[in-house]
Amino acid sequence: MGHCLETEFKPLNIAVLTLSDTRDESNDTSGAFLADAVTGAGHRLVARRIIKDDKYLIRAQISAWIADPEVQVIISTGGTGFSGRDNTPDAVMPLFDKAIEGFGELFRYLSFQELGTSTVQSRALGGVANGTAIFCLPGSTGACRTAWRGILSEQLDARHRPCNFVAHLKPAKELPSS
Repeated sequence: MGHCLETEFKPLNIAVLTLSDTRDESNDTSGAFLADAVTGAGHRLVARRIIKDDKYLIRAQISAWIADPEVQVIISTGGTGFSGRDNTPDAVMPLFDKAIEGFGELFRYLSFQELGTSTVQSRALGGVANGTAIFCLPGSTGACRTAWRGILSEQLDARHRPCNFVAHLKPAKELPSS
């Protein structure tokens, strides 16, 4: 864990993806929460999209962002349950170079404290592909809040000790000033 020696905050380039057959910009409270949390923490929101919960559309978008040198982190919301339309884990897991098993485990532990045993129906997961961290969250705003406040805000901060994900990400591409 000697790689976590940073003493300064490093803003990350983060993309937010909402997976839903029914949401749009006007009612995507989970995507809005994540976008606000990302920018509120000092990171850069480099992309935000809403797409249908379709395995191949999900793979296409996530793959494009994995290949994009501008995107260091992808946070998705939606599609992690057990219904026939919940395709996120099945679409995203094959893309991982390494799974972050502890992410889903810790998310369900935190969620259990709020929801009880219903949390076992969450297939929240995390992994890394091509130096891009990917976190797939349930579609509820409460679940996104739990994941951000309980895990992601610290793990995406280079100053967090004893370790965090920042040192494992591809280098940030400098963005033009606006």
